Amino acid sequence: MRIGAHLREDESPLETAEELGIDLFQMFVTDPQGWKKPEKRADAEAIAASEIDVVVHSSYQINVASLNNRLRMPSRKAVEQQAAAAAELGAFGLVVHGGHLRDGEDAALGYENWRKLFERQADKGGFGVPILIENTAGGDHAMARTLEMIERLWEAVGDFEQAGFCLDTCHAWAGGEDLVGMVERIRAITGRIDLVHLNNSRDEFDSGRDRHANLASGQIDPTVLVGVIEAADAPVVLETPADGIPDDLAFLRENA
Repeated sequence: MRIGAHLREDESPLETAEELGIDLFQMFVTDPQGWKKPEKRADAEAIAASEIDVVVHSSYQINVASLNNRLRMPSRKAVEQQAAAAAELGAFGLVVHGGHLRDGEDAALGYENWRKLFERQADKGGFGVPILIENTAGGDHAMARTLEMIERLWEAVGDFEQAGFCLDTCHAWAGGEDLVGMVERIRAITGRIDLVHLNNSRDEFDSGRDRHANLASGQIDPTVLVGVIEAADAPVVLETPADGIPDDLAFLRENA
């Protein structure tokens, strides 16, 4: 089992990863709250050459499902650009949230927009890395909150080789999905889990709130979290509060 952490906006993520003794790390390649095109990193070759794996998380404002052209079109471009930047780092994927629609909009059109993302990029030769679609925590108009939503999304994109899946435990819990047996239910839909975001939750089950907690201090039984990663047999990234990551890593090394 390869275990790592999201290093947020660390200027020297490879050095931090080595200090933590982790097998992989997750990072941004641009401002996670903006639309700026990623710039080439001075440490790109070192990251690509390292035995420590890397996965990139896309910026948060991306919403490829949107029916609003002013949001969907820059979102498509940002996914393409950030996937190219991820490829330069030797990353094994780009994590992208499922996105959402506005009240009254037809969900079928949102799933169709997800399909168009892959169709249009296929005409350009594909993305630089696989796109790992992440389940989300809340919102009545989310594209990937519940198993039913994920199934509809996978009906749209599942036949594309570059469409992967990232399971976030806090998001599933907040979205009202039982984590016991979750891996098996997801695999029955997607056929794959490429990455697990292992996070506890500060809030109660089905809260719709995305507030991560360290593994031993949240609402989710830590033994259930261990069961998820053992069943998933996929790379694991902690997105828990930074101060508690060393303790979270120690917990996993002892119990997973």
